[in-house]
Order: sequence, then structure tokens, then C-alpha cells
Amino acid sequence: MNDPEPLVIAVSINGERSKEDNPNVPRSHDEIVATALGCYEAGASILHAHNRDFRMRGAEAADDYLAAWRRVREARPDALWYPTLTGHGAQELEHFALIDEAIGLHFGIVDCGSVPFMQMSDEGEVTGRYYQNSFDQIREAFAFHERHNLGVQISVFEPQFLRIALAYHAAGKLPQGTVINFYLGGGDGAVQGSMPFGLPPTPAALEAYLDLLGDSGLPWTVSAWGSDLLKTDLPALAIEKGGHIQIGLESHFDAVDKPSNEEQVARIFELAKALGRPVADSAATLKAWRCPRDL
Repeated sequence: MNDPEPLVIAVSINGERSKEDNPNVPRSHDEIVATALGCYEAGASILHAHNRDFRMRGAEAADDYLAAWRRVREARPDALWYPTLTGHGAQELEHFALIDEAIGLHFGIVDCGSVPFMQMSDEGEVTGRYYQNSFDQIREAFAFHERHNLGVQISVFEPQFLRIALAYHAAGKLPQGTVINFYLGGGDGAVQGSMPFGLPPTPAALEAYLDLLGDSGLPWTVSAWGSDLLKTDLPALAIEKGGHIQIGLESHFDAVDKPSNEEQVARIFELAKALGRPVADSAATLKAWRCPRDL
């Protein structure tokens, strides 16, 4: 019997979450550095982070990221992480190239689809906006990652995101190092007060996504947005099925419990240990996720 593949513990440390959502959300450069180092120490092998302002783009966005992540890399040269898209979505990836040139990256992001972020108005009507990425933008974003030899983190908000990714996979057009991230929408959606999106954070929903994923062989993670992943059956199920876990305060919301990123990582680490699955370090993560780059 083959040894199980090491579990990748990925952490989305902040996103658009505020201190009002959770006082442990790292927002300043100093907080991001401290949180990143604490998460790696607790057992995480790759982090995802936002910068101070989603409206930043290009060199301004890159410089803001680098103010924290240069320091993280100085402390941990093997630290794996990846930034997010700007407010311009898949059509604006210049900051990825600038960060890569400055300190190196291993992964970027492609959001291959569109999703409604909805709220209920006081009159009981659905309001909100669509987060949209056109098919031209998706194609160009994949080509960008190929040119820059970067792996791709694909966010799956809705099933159609996965179908689009699998169409590229079937055509042999997905970049090497593509990872499928299942974003299961809990009670408070993407941010506090918003409606859930996509499928709920349940075993049946994960099984539905895995049915769609089929025998593609693509590595995958599971997370719960707008709820607490650790209060579901999903972590144990993902560990047992050979998937990986994305934890962190970007997706987490609970009206009472306000854990830190580091505390969430530690709990997943202990669960993996209890279930007999080793936890990946940086090198094992790049191997499991077939990244085109080495450390």
C-alpha cells in the first residue's frame, strides 16, 4: 500500500475581512508578517493574502505586497504564498509579474467564471453585484501564467467555474501546476451579511464537485466561505479522500468564535495527525501540486 500524499494546509489569511469581522485579521504589514510566520510554524505550507486596498493595481499593488512579503521571505526563504487579483480581475495581472521579478512566485490565480454577490434589501429584494470574468479574460489569464511559468490557483465559486476549467484541461490548455479550490458558501456568503453563493459546505456538496472533477487528476482543496470549516465534516472527508484544505480568516465567519489563522492551522495539523496523514512542507507542496517551479 502506497503512503498517503502529504496534506497541504493552505491559509487565506485576510481577504476583505475587517477587524470588526474578527480582530485577528492581519491588515498592516507588520501583522501580515507576524501572521505568515506563525502560520508556517503551525504547519501551513502555502498562504494567500490580500494587500491593503483592492483598488491598487500594477506597481502600486506590487509594492504594497512587497512591503510585507520581502520580510517574510527573508525570515523563511522557502515560504510559499500568492497574492490576489486586483479589482480589475483577470484583465489586470501586472502586479503578479512585478512581484515575481522582485522575490519570486510559484502560483497565481485565475477566476474562470462569474458569480453574483448578493444581499437582501430592507424591502426583501435581492440586490448586489456580479463578479465577472469574460471568456477572453480567462483565456488571456491562462496564457499569462504559461508565459511566466506559474502554477494556477482556480477559485470555484459555482459549478460552472469548474466546468470551464475542465474544458481547458480536456483541451490540454491548463497550465502545469493548476489547483482547484472548492469555495463552498456558508450562511454568510463571501462577507458578513451577504447571501451564500454556490454549494453549501456539506459532504454531499463536496461529493458533487468531486463527481464533476472526475478522473482529471487535478489536485484540489476545500474551504467554507461565510462559516466555520472546522465545524463541518469537510476537513476529515478531504483528508481521507486525498484532497487538501484551505483554512483562514478570509473565508471564516462565526458570530461568536473569533479564532486566529494560526489556531485554525494548528487544529487542521492535529486532525491530519490523528487521521494518519502527513502534512506537506514547501517542497512536498510543490510536488503534490505539480508546480512548474522548484524552491
